[in-house]
Amino acid sequence: MDNVVVIIGPTASGKTKVSIELAKEIQGEIISADSMQVYKYMNIGTAKPTKEEMAGIKHYLIDEVEPSEEFNVVKYQKLAYKYTEEILKKGKVPIVCGGTGLYINSLVYNIEFADTICDWDLRERLAKEAKKYGNEYVYNKLKAIDPKAAEKIHMNNVKRVIRAIEVYTHTKKPISLHQEESLNNPPKYNYIIIGLTKEREKLYEDIEKRVDLMMEQGLVEEVKNLMEMGYDKNTIAMQGLGYKEIISYLKGEISKEEAVYILKRDTRRYAKRQITWFKKLKNVYWIKVDEIKKEKEIIEKIKYHIARHGIIL
Repeated sequence: MDNVVVIIGPTASGKTKVSIELAKEIQGEIISADSMQVYKYMNIGTAKPTKEEMAGIKHYLIDEVEPSEEFNVVKYQKLAYKYTEEILKKGKVPIVCGGTGLYINSLVYNIEFADTICDWDLRERLAKEAKKYGNEYVYNKLKAIDPKAAEKIHMNNVKRVIRAIEVYTHTKKPISLHQEESLNNPPKYNYIIIGLTKEREKLYEDIEKRVDLMMEQGLVEEVKNLMEMGYDKNTIAMQGLGYKEIISYLKGEISKEEAVYILKRDTRRYAKRQITWFKKLKNVYWIKVDEIKKEKEIIEKIKYHIARHGIIL
């Protein structure tokens, strides 16, 4: 079975830089597992690596789709498998790097999705109901048919709530059961998972610094340009962290200071959720990056670990 390296960790843990340095060392190419970096024109708010930072390493699933296009885990998995094969055919090592847990799980557990089910009329009807009666109204429908899924999906994640209802309506099986059944599938590749972690206070400090840097780099201008291109808060991609807060500021709903405060707070909360998600993954080789002074030492640790799994360096 072919080997694939996976680098996970919360936002601001240093995944991007480590993955690029590792790729240089082991003849690797990088497949992003970030649900926001997949969108074009959204660079600063997604902490997308620049061409200079990529240092000549080929990246996949970055700048893949327009912000108005629907992109989901089913599409992600399909493309990630396709690009993995392309990289392997070149004789290089695929390195999956990102913080979107759902995307990582779809690969590591080879989850089968009921992707053939598509009922646009039902989706539209439920979306209208959520708008008219509130998110909780539609969420309660899901709770009634699939309480397990309802436990895992936040009430305000209307898109996923609707998807779960859609799957049940057409298969009479809860989406949670589809997912449980698919967990019995063997993975397509031998995934060697490296987790990057930091002491919580240090991580939160780095998150705040990152938000300040985004503001300095021109996040407000980036959002303004996207709005001028016709993307607004109803665009799926613009509901992501770093975008919805700045839209509220630009519309005069909150001050710039409030927008920055909310963005920092919500990014800390997001990082906490990422940590919880990734801790459930099995066979992760965790590295406490804040305890290692030199980046080169982190790379050496990773190289030693993956060499033990059969990747010839």
